[in-house]
Amino acid sequence: MTHHAAWSADVDGGSRGQALVEFSLSIVVFLVFVVGIFDVGRAIYVYNGLSEAAREIARRTIVYPGAPDIGTSTQTLAVVATQRGIIPGMTAPTFLCVDVTGTANGHEPCKTGDYVRVTTQATYTPSVLLGMGGAIQLKSAASMQIP
Repeated sequence: MTHHAAWSADVDGGSRGQALVEFSLSIVVFLVFVVGIFDVGRAIYVYNGLSEAAREIARRTIVYPGAPDIGTSTQTLAVVATQRGIIPGMTAPTFLCVDVTGTANGHEPCKTGDYVRVTTQATYTPSVLLGMGGAIQLKSAASMQIP
């Protein structure tokens, strides 16, 4: 009888060990999935911030274009500095005078009726798997007409 009791104790202990191994394997997959969801949310946040930054900078630029180059007014530079403080990894925006179709006009400074296209960029590095996928370049642009 003692032999039988010892054998049943080993079986119960083995199933507990099996459950622990299964849990440890599945929790890794689950945590990578959860962190991946957070990474996608962070990427959407950064892209949304870039879009809003491009619109805000374009609004300020059409009112205060700057001279001799567009986007050099103190008001525009103040908005750029604010947006770069909010959006992690945002680089300096680019400014271009375009027509209604988005084709570059080729003249500086922009004239009344021209559109100003502001392009913003940021580098986003996901944290899933310690960024093994590499950095992602996010880019957004906004165009507004100079009144």
